[in-house]
Amino acid sequence: MKKAIVFLLFSSLLSSCAIVRQDEVGVKRRLGKLVPKVLPPGIYFRNSFTTKMLRIPTRTLSMQMELDALPSKEGLSIGAEMAILYHVKPEKAIDILQAVGKIRNGEQIIMSVLRSAAADVTSKFYAKDMHTSEREQIEKAIAVKMMDILGDRGFVIENVLLKSIRLPERLSRAIEEKLKAEQEAQRMEFILNQEKKEAERRRIEAEGVRDAQKIIAEGLTPLLIQFKSLETFQKLSNSNNTKVIITDGKTPLLINNDGK
Repeated sequence: MKKAIVFLLFSSLLSSCAIVRQDEVGVKRRLGKLVPKVLPPGIYFRNSFTTKMLRIPTRTLSMQMELDALPSKEGLSIGAEMAILYHVKPEKAIDILQAVGKIRNGEQIIMSVLRSAAADVTSKFYAKDMHTSEREQIEKAIAVKMMDILGDRGFVIENVLLKSIRLPERLSRAIEEKLKAEQEAQRMEFILNQEKKEAERRRIEAEGVRDAQKIIAEGLTPLLIQFKSLETFQKLSNSNNTKVIITDGKTPLLINNDGK
């Protein structure tokens, strides 16, 4: 009997104990009414028959959503998969519960706001912008628009992410063809630049050869040629090999200038 009484007392004690974790805040609801006090993480005691502990997460939450008909500036319908990162302001927990009843209902509000904000922002951009550097600007603009619509409800939109974009088939094909053409144009420009550099190298090389020949030609005076001829005769005369030198005394090797 005593054990049964101890067990009942222990069970009653456990049922009246509520734990609020570090990533959430708590709000007590007593007899159907919210107690106007936000409770930080910790252990709290309550009457389990009259009071319930409501826990509101304050960590960053992620929510994904498919949007099938976002308008673009040129009037096309764009499909998109989007993700939202958001959190709840702890001090606004009671206001959120009073407005939406349950914290899960707040997601429905955020999804509705996302649809409106995304449609409003994408209608100001061309469809191709969602595949370019404008994509980040679109994401930021949607987040700002959502915060404007939500106002001071207690939700903070941290980021909006365009995870994937589905363009109309013809537009997607046109964008791919344009990208291919741009890549080909860049490749041809690279080749032309290389050819120009090679032509410039050859021109400089030819100028160098021409200048060298010009310098040599200007330096070949009759006296220099005669001196070089004498040097050649001297080297030939000192050679141990048998040789026959036919000359007119002016050029190193000359066989009859008259061709006879």
